[in-house]
Amino acid sequence: MHWCDRKDSVYSWSSEEVIIPYKSPIDNRYHRYFVDFLVKFKDTNDTTRVWLIEVKPHSKTMPPKVRKKTKRYIQEVMEWGVNDAKWKAAEQYCADRKWEFKILTEKDLNK
Repeated sequence: MHWCDRKDSVYSWSSEEVIIPYKSPIDNRYHRYFVDFLVKFKDTNDTTRVWLIEVKPHSKTMPPKVRKKTKRYIQEVMEWGVNDAKWKAAEQYCADRKWEFKILTEKDLNK
């Protein structure tokens, strides 16, 4: 994460250190979600802020378009269901701590 290394406001970051339990809609069991990054920084008001960041291709950040029920389509729907469950759990985890959860895509990283 070159961005973190180059920003003076970032005083700490780590990779896959935060583990969040989530319930999978596929098997109805609890699993562990390893969020990609934890970033701690000072904002312009010198207030400490914490972001949990997931990096995903843009195409994986929205549900698949409804189409013929092929094996690939069913796999995409299942993957979306799991990701959605993970992200909802992460949003709640962050809300409980007054942190922020962000999903970044190639559109964000290529700016």
